[in-house]
Amino acid sequence: MNQNTTDEFFKDPVLGHPAGLFVLFFTEMWERFSFYGMRSLLILFLTTSMVDGGWEWTRENASALFGSYVGLVYLSTMLGGYFADKVIGFRWAVILGAVLMTLGHASMAVETEFTIYLGLVLLVFGNGFFKPNMTSILSVMYQDRPEKKDGAYTLFYMGVNAGAFFGILLCGYLGEKVGWSYGFGLAGIFMFFGMLQFWLSQSIFGDIGLKPNKESVAKADALDTDKRNPFTGWQLVVIGLSSTLGLLWILNDPASKISGGKINVFSFLGENGNSIAIVTALLLFIILLIYRFTQYSKITREKLIAVTFFAFLTIFFWAIFEQSPNSLTIFANDYTDRVLEGSWSVVFLVINSLITIIPLAIITYVLYLMFKRTFKDYALANIILSFSFLIIWVIAIWMLAKDYYTAGYLDLSDATLASLKIDKVTVALTEVPATWFSTLNSLFIITLAPLFSKWWESKYNPSANVKFGIGMSLLAIGMACIAFGADGIEAGAKTASVSMIWLVLVYLFHTMAELCISPVGLSYVSKLVPARMIAFMFGVWYLAVAIGMKGAGMFGENIDKIADEHGLSYFFWMLTIISVAVGLFSVAMSPVIKKLMHGVR
Repeated sequence: MNQNTTDEFFKDPVLGHPAGLFVLFFTEMWERFSFYGMRSLLILFLTTSMVDGGWEWTRENASALFGSYVGLVYLSTMLGGYFADKVIGFRWAVILGAVLMTLGHASMAVETEFTIYLGLVLLVFGNGFFKPNMTSILSVMYQDRPEKKDGAYTLFYMGVNAGAFFGILLCGYLGEKVGWSYGFGLAGIFMFFGMLQFWLSQSIFGDIGLKPNKESVAKADALDTDKRNPFTGWQLVVIGLSSTLGLLWILNDPASKISGGKINVFSFLGENGNSIAIVTALLLFIILLIYRFTQYSKITREKLIAVTFFAFLTIFFWAIFEQSPNSLTIFANDYTDRVLEGSWSVVFLVINSLITIIPLAIITYVLYLMFKRTFKDYALANIILSFSFLIIWVIAIWMLAKDYYTAGYLDLSDATLASLKIDKVTVALTEVPATWFSTLNSLFIITLAPLFSKWWESKYNPSANVKFGIGMSLLAIGMACIAFGADGIEAGAKTASVSMIWLVLVYLFHTMAELCISPVGLSYVSKLVPARMIAFMFGVWYLAVAIGMKGAGMFGENIDKIADEHGLSYFFWMLTIISVAVGLFSVAMSPVIKKLMHGVR
């Protein structure tokens, strides 16, 4: 199959898209199952008492480690993107990443101090090889159908969040209710299934993502009329210095806090050594970026500036959005009334059953549609995929049955029984797991993604800046909901019993915000960046995400300080104001960015 013409992929489509999209869909689904399943447990595991199997860390230390971990996950995508572009190709990068992540989850399941840290390191590098190259394969597949890209990325994002939903639901349940190692271990099992499915189906992508050779590089160069600008010696020195400072900072930040200052590689810079190091790294990077922009043709330069602008906005989005596994999970665990009684308990059990079975049935139907198109050529891959879904069905049904069977009962007092003139009455009780609320984000995406996909493909498709503005506004509304719900919590309070409705609302609005920003942002990178730079620029995009992720951890570190002084509501109102400001800035810049994009929508 000719890599330069991708129309062949659309000759026998599934739901209007190439069958290869759904191979990526299910591979990414299992990877996200493992990633989000483990991540949903990390903060709770670190902060839970040793009696209950956790490490009993402070929230500040747990947030510091969490922020550095998720930041490194996205930072490592630059390394993975480079090796894929220059050395091993997209496909081998995906397979290598999947293997490393499988080993990482297996290591965490052992649950010793050494294996937990080893597992996090393996997961960081595994994600770095896996994540940017999945989207790179998708981008090349649609290079001749740019009008279909927004819809394709949104459907792909639906697969991402299907995995996240079941990962958080099942790994979170096993981790909280059965044992931490079971939650960590289940994540690794499905990462392994995802790797096998991709390996056995990879020929469906034709020549896309193969290991680079002289012939393929020459063809890419022939199609690329833009001026090439290799890094010079001084630029490599700046990159090395900036990267080293940034990497040392992101590792040193949690290490210095967890060790109580005993570990601090920047102690020679004084009390503010950490701040000096990261500011220096960022300044060096910005100077290099500005200089590099001057070396490209006018159109390419302006498109890259537009990508950089959106990357800047996405830093703020992720810093606030990623409070979900951090401060919002803490809020769910410590400040939310999660015990439902009587009819409300029954209602929850029924709703939980429906939101588990219906999405699973929908994704199984998508699997069936792909089978009809691909089973003849990829029988073993489809059998493995079917087996993995069978396991998910079994675990899901077991979980739901266990909840129905073990719902607690509250016996009323003798005095109350006497006053009611009855001998005995019991009220059904159900405690909602703290991780359950995080599944709402994925559930809402599964529900709303097709609607947003149709919106982006319609004549009412808003401009890029307006999409980001809408997204940040919805993010602000969600934070305002949780801020309003927390209004009655006194400063310094460590527990409370706030209604669950506020968490439901925040995840609803944040989901709509995510659909306006995250998949759309990835689509704009693929449209605006020259083909030969695509994997590396996805890495740069994920660098911005990494900064946002670390920012989320830094916000979370300060939740106790702010809550003790001003109250918990004040913390969420701060995030609301930041979201509004960024949204207004995005809309105000619309005329400028539209000009820089040169007609790309």
